[in-house]
Amino acid sequence: MAETAALPITAARWMVLGEWRAHPARVIIGALAIAVGVALGFAVHLVNRTALASFDRAVRTVSGAADLQVHAVGPAGFPEALYPRVARLPGIAAASPVIELAASSGLAAQPGIAGAAASSGRLTLLGLDVLRAAAVTPSLIGARAVAGPGRSGSPFDPQALFVSRAALDAMHKSVGDQVMLTAAGVAQPFTIAGIIAGAGDDQALAVIDIADAQWRFGQLGRLQRIDVRLAPGFDRDRTARDLQALLPADAELVSPASAAQRSDSLSRAYRVNLEMLAMVALLTGGFLVYSAQSLSVARRRPQFALLRVLGLGRRALVMQVMIEGAIVGLAGALVGIAMGYGLADLAVRLLGGDLGGGFFHSGADRVAFAPAAALVFAGIGVAVALVSSVVPAVEAARARPAAALKNAGDTADPRLRPLAWPGFALLAAGALAALGPPLWGLPILGYAAMALMLAGGVAAMPFLARMLLVPLQGIGGPVWLDLALKRLWGAPGQAAVALCGIVASTSLMVAMAVMVSSFRGSVDDWLVQILPSDIYLHIEGAEAAGLDRTAQTRLAQTAGVAHVRFVRQLPLRLSPGRPPVTLSGQPIDAADPGKALPLIGASRAVPPGETPVWVSEPMKWLYDARPGEHLTLPLGGALRRVFIAGVWRDYARQFGAIAMIDRDFVALTGDATKSEAAVDIAPGAVIPGVIAALRQRLPSGLAAQAIFAEPRQMRSAALTIFDRSFAITYALEAIAIVIGLIGVAATFSAQTLARTREFGMLRHIGVRRRQIIAMLAAEGALLGAVGVIAGLGLGMVMSQVLIHVVNPQSFHWTMDTRLPWGLFAGLVAALVAAAAGTAMVSGRRALSADAVRAVREDW
Repeated sequence: MAETAALPITAARWMVLGEWRAHPARVIIGALAIAVGVALGFAVHLVNRTALASFDRAVRTVSGAADLQVHAVGPAGFPEALYPRVARLPGIAAASPVIELAASSGLAAQPGIAGAAASSGRLTLLGLDVLRAAAVTPSLIGARAVAGPGRSGSPFDPQALFVSRAALDAMHKSVGDQVMLTAAGVAQPFTIAGIIAGAGDDQALAVIDIADAQWRFGQLGRLQRIDVRLAPGFDRDRTARDLQALLPADAELVSPASAAQRSDSLSRAYRVNLEMLAMVALLTGGFLVYSAQSLSVARRRPQFALLRVLGLGRRALVMQVMIEGAIVGLAGALVGIAMGYGLADLAVRLLGGDLGGGFFHSGADRVAFAPAAALVFAGIGVAVALVSSVVPAVEAARARPAAALKNAGDTADPRLRPLAWPGFALLAAGALAALGPPLWGLPILGYAAMALMLAGGVAAMPFLARMLLVPLQGIGGPVWLDLALKRLWGAPGQAAVALCGIVASTSLMVAMAVMVSSFRGSVDDWLVQILPSDIYLHIEGAEAAGLDRTAQTRLAQTAGVAHVRFVRQLPLRLSPGRPPVTLSGQPIDAADPGKALPLIGASRAVPPGETPVWVSEPMKWLYDARPGEHLTLPLGGALRRVFIAGVWRDYARQFGAIAMIDRDFVALTGDATKSEAAVDIAPGAVIPGVIAALRQRLPSGLAAQAIFAEPRQMRSAALTIFDRSFAITYALEAIAIVIGLIGVAATFSAQTLARTREFGMLRHIGVRRRQIIAMLAAEGALLGAVGVIAGLGLGMVMSQVLIHVVNPQSFHWTMDTRLPWGLFAGLVAALVAAAAGTAMVSGRRALSADAVRAVREDW
């Protein structure tokens, strides 16, 4: 009895170790495929977890330790008369008024696209009432004041500036140095008097006295926020409702929960998309494991049959193959976790905490290992390997021992047509899933559709391969070509296994390549459309105020300038849990808005007496703002009802943008300043000379914050940012290609080595050695071509899911499909050559054995 029980264990150990010693490359490739998927998923999770923690600390640094905040919806702020009403509300223990302005230190800004290339001295300037802030946000109060010549170093000194260490590094200054700060269109000198010890290293922050901030930066009678500490024992929710009831239209109530939700929403779609793509890569690795396991089972079919004859049950045989898959998956998962941690650390150093996405501008901390996440991703890797081993295990158990003892080839009857319905059913299910709406604001069903389509394409390969090979039957030709066609026709199962890895990796790569090519091409076309002028001017730190009318007139009258189109842009908060949208006032012709905006569809006729606005695609998705409907905006201290006249394409602002006619903007906001300008130069003028003249005519306080750029520079900068944002996607494409080529090589090598007796038989009946090698090259080339054709077709379908489902539901952008024909041609050539070359090399190895010894086992 003990011997009977020990038989399966001994046999399993002998079979597994023997197979792995004989063909280690196959095991390594399967484990590596799992490792790559696990590593990518785990690395993306670690990087974004670290970046979000860093960003959350930055948000809490600016907010201090306040329980609640009353925050202005725009940079203009709200009337300071609201402060005493808030402070006297029951349940409020203390309230601290705050001026909050975007500022820069006067360093020369770098040229580039507006909003993408900021000055290295960019920081947040806070004006605080130190006595009030001590009771609510003590971490924001400057410490270690340093007295200078004629200066006390006191927080009440009008020249004293207290900065965080991050701001000190950004300004390249030291304590005691003088610095020129520009905010709200005004430049003022200060002396760095000390450090904000509680600010940490995540946020570039500067603090001055609130009275000086209001007086020197034109904020008299205005506040940007009020920090609130609640009294203990009061009902928090009730106090929040009472506080909300006090707020005017230009203020909102922000809680720590809504602030966290807002920071999370900045990169949520980006993070989820990267993790989903990593999971798709892991699924592709699962298909390679399936391919390797299927080949291993087919090659050892006589050995399994012998074990069955000796008394090994079907269940034990299934368990053995499953255990093999689990061990491969576990090895790959462990390697993947280690690779993922190293990749995350490298990504943070090279790309930043947002993997190049441009969402976080604070420095990310050192990547911390996450044991729970590591267990989850490792479990996913093992599960994928186990699922990939199910079909080969069941096939091994179902084989009849008597037939399997004499047959190491394909057990399927070549006269039977492979089933088509399982694959097409999965493809249909994927198509239905692609039609579904987003779940929790994410394209979950879109990625489910891609997974179903990938599985359906692989499942349909036996049928599709047979259909693609039908026209080639009976075409005649050389012996080696006829043998190759007959072999592929007579072994549909092995052909399908060989095609599995090719189709999986090729389709994933093609889908991502088409999506990125389409997105990049659409962005490039959009940049050409929105940048028709010769020179563009952007004022950094002009959220609260920019170029006044006098400055605008001076710039328009500059020598060499034919026409200037001024634009005002400011952030506008419409929801406490979402990032601000961008409101812009620009010269738009209501009769023909398409001249100024890249409209999608026709603009609606504006009813008499209505104020028209045009919303961007993300605005339409996020706020359900549809043409012909109305939108309520908090402008100028009141809720303004505007008419949505149309939708325009905007790839620069993911969270929404609203454009309105400049005269309406001034009437509703009271802000006549401008933050950007598009300049057309006169005939004969030279662009560098005009830029120099424009810079000289700028107000002295804004000259250092002015960014001048030509359209080609802005396009180059924007596309560089695009490529940086998609660096991980490019890496996934490269990995898919490499794994696909390795999988092709391993698959054909294993199949060729398993056919040694077949080659011996062919040699006995007179087939020459070079004819067999030519036959193998033809088989490899044909299978490679079939796999590439199927992979291209499936990848094209999956790319449409990415373009028309995943991207609109994630980032709320649409794009036109662009096909990278050069990449397709290179891919076809590489895979066909790899398949044919590997088959030839493996054939030479298999034919090195004596033909008589190769067939001796069959007699």
